[in-house]
Order: sequence, then structure tokens, then C-alpha cells
Amino acid sequence: MTAERTLRVGIAGIHGHGAGHVTTALELERSGRMRLVAVADPRPPDATLDGVAAYTDTERMLRDEDLDVVVLSTPMHTHLPLAHAALHAGAHVLLEKPPTPTLADFERLVAASEGTGRAVQIGFQSLGSSAVGAVRELIAAGAIGEVSGYGALGTWPRTEQYWRRAPWAGRRTLDGVPVVDGAVTNPLAHAMATALAVAGATTTSDVSDVRLDLHRANDIEADDTSSLVVSLADGASVAAALSLTAAERAEPCVIVRGSEGRIVLWYTLDLVQVLPLGAQLPTTTSHARTGLLANLVDHVRDGAPLLVPAASTGAFMRVLEAVRTGEPASPIDPRFIDRVSDADGDRRVVRDLESWSERVVLEGRTFRELGAPWAGDAPA
Repeated sequence: MTAERTLRVGIAGIHGHGAGHVTTALELERSGRMRLVAVADPRPPDATLDGVAAYTDTERMLRDEDLDVVVLSTPMHTHLPLAHAALHAGAHVLLEKPPTPTLADFERLVAASEGTGRAVQIGFQSLGSSAVGAVRELIAAGAIGEVSGYGALGTWPRTEQYWRRAPWAGRRTLDGVPVVDGAVTNPLAHAMATALAVAGATTTSDVSDVRLDLHRANDIEADDTSSLVVSLADGASVAAALSLTAAERAEPCVIVRGSEGRIVLWYTLDLVQVLPLGAQLPTTTSHARTGLLANLVDHVRDGAPLLVPAASTGAFMRVLEAVRTGEPASPIDPRFIDRVSDADGDRRVVRDLESWSERVVLEGRTFRELGAPWAGDAPA
């Protein structure tokens, strides 16, 4: 493709998170390198998009429009069929996370990208940050001595209404089709994917084992209060505490523990903190982030390297597959759950979640292994 051509872009799924893709696309139009020409969503656009064709069906948009790039911000179980259709229509794809609901589907996605010669970029926005590379450079330089472990920490609140926002919300399957919409695999997937990237785990073969400890306080099928330990092929491990039953939202982070200190990556803020042993205060640096749609446009036009090619998320998909095929989340005994109602809605809070979650990532053990009182099976 010539560098002079203005790329034609279509977006499927323009409400909720997809609305951010519309805003980004309109901002990128000013560069003259791309133009938003079509959107698809069962619901009409919230505002008039002058000169932009609006479809209610994504596959019809793909048939009717000559698109160079397609953004898919649709439910996870639609990712593979829509990505297939876009790739075979000749478009490059920005696919929202998580890539697919099964590892087999992921392998089909990678094969379709390779077979069509079209790129698939996965929407893990945090992996567009130079902070990830900065942390890896610090580790390589011995800033915290010998690494003893990696951690991913995310404790957020979510209302009961959140789990009723769509038919697939909080489900492991929907009409017999895998969905896998739990804390680890969807809302806090960025924490898991970023921790794996910092640890250098990108492919499926980089993960040797996944030890799960998944629980639920809400009336859902999937997990909302989760811990796990991922063993990597190089001998390292990533311990994660990822839950949606916190008393309040805390900034999520990736932690690297070392013999001579600790590194904390606040991945939504692109901030890196280094705290050597004995230091009273951390050294904090801020890092730039490249938008994944902008990077995909640069890749198509100029051959810039993709920041998050589909194949590089294989390690994350091994974790997702373990969650999908593992035991369902265990219900938490109601004695350890507080019911809260406020302006945001009704929600369930697991008592002392934050302190147990911190121990998971600092000690490299699951809730159950640490002895969290609510991590046992609830009585019938």
C-alpha cells in the first residue's frame, strides 16, 4: 500500500468502550492518514457522524464498504467470526481484548492473519506504553538484583447491575458457546497481559502451568474474586490477585520483586517506580504511550512494527484457556460479604480483600494457599 493513500477505517461496536475508538479515529483523521468511513452497531450512533455510513450489522458493513482497517469492539464470542470476515475482506484488524474465548479459536485467528497477509493487533492498550520496555531494561540492568517473582494486582468494585449489562456478562458460556467473562479474562485482563509481557512471556510455550483459585461473591457463573499463579517456562512465576469485589477502586499495577528492591508499574498511568532496599522513597519516571490504532495505521502505511500482534498474546491465552477449562469459581460464604448500596448501585464487597490480594502478589501464593477465610467452599 502506498504511503500516500488515506486509509478507510470502519468500527464495529461504537457504544461503551467502543465510543473511545470512535473518538480516537476522529482525532486521527486530522493527520490525513486515515478516515472513518463506516460504523456498525445494533444501536444507532449517539451523535451524528457526518459522512460516516451507519450499519446495524457488522458483516454487511464488511461486504458493502472497501475498508483498509476494521476495529472490532464487540462481545468476545463474536471476535473470531468477525475478525475472519474482516481479514478475508482484505482489512487489517484492531481486535479488542481478550482476543478469543478459546485457545483453539486464537490459533485459528493467528493462522487467518498469516494466511491473508493482514495484521491483527490486540487491544491491550497498556502494551503500547514504553513503560513496559523501561521496566524490562531496569530488570536487565540489575536495578533490583535477581528477580524473585512478578505480580499483577487489581482490586476494583463492580455493581450487581454491571453483571446484568448484557446477556453474556458474567457467563462462562452462552447458548453453548464459550464466553469466559470473568475478572481475570476481561475487565482486569490488562493486568495479567502486562505482567506477562514484563516477565517476557508472550507465546503459548512460555507458560508451563497455571494454578487457579477463583471465587465469586455475585450470582454469576464466572469469577469476580480471583487469584492465580502462572509458572513460566524459564522458571519465573507471575502471581495475580484480580477482583471486582473491592470496597473501592485502587489503581492496578504490575510488581517485580527482586533481591535488592522492587519495581512497580502503574500501567494505566504509564508510571514506573523503583524502590531499592533501604530507600525511603521510590524513584518515579513517566513514559510515553502510542495508541494502538495509530500504530496499526502506521504499520499498514509505512511498515512500522506492530506493538501488540496477535501472536504475542499467546501467553495470556494460555491463562484464559486454563480459566475456561478449569473448575468454576467457588461461591464465597455470605458471612464474608458486605452488601453496599450507594449512588453507583448495589454491590458486594469481600471483606479484607485488599490485604489478602497484596499478600498474593508479594508472597506468590493464592488466596487459598495463604489461608484467606473466605477462600474455602461456601456451605450448601
